[in-house]
Amino acid sequence: MAKMIHSMIRVLDEERSVAFYGQAFGLKVAQRLDFESFTLVYLANAETGFELELTINKGREQPYERGDGYGHLAVSVEDVDAEHARLSAAGLAPRKLVDFAPGGEVIARFFFIADPDGYEIEVLQRGGRYL
Repeated sequence: MAKMIHSMIRVLDEERSVAFYGQAFGLKVAQRLDFESFTLVYLANAETGFELELTINKGREQPYERGDGYGHLAVSVEDVDAEHARLSAAGLAPRKLVDFAPGGEVIARFFFIADPDGYEIEVLQRGGRYL
């Protein structure tokens, strides 16, 4: 069986991205590998073994284009309302809370937030399939 271990995104500014993911989701640098033309930064927290890999290409000055294929990353939290309020107070501009109820019954409560490079992150209330 395969085990998902990380997802990688390219970011323009290492310090800015590490600060955002630390403040927003409590991710800390698990490992940093520096090479001649790029740096890899693995972010993690105690909640899961899954990591977010940031790739920083040295000398890059233009923001990356995400194209139309990228969707989003997702995290689950114990109290989505409290997280929305915390991120709002921190000035990180989460979008509005949504109760997703396609058949009349709420199956997910969530909001989206964008990181400094424009990557979308869905923040879901823990429960059901979103543990």
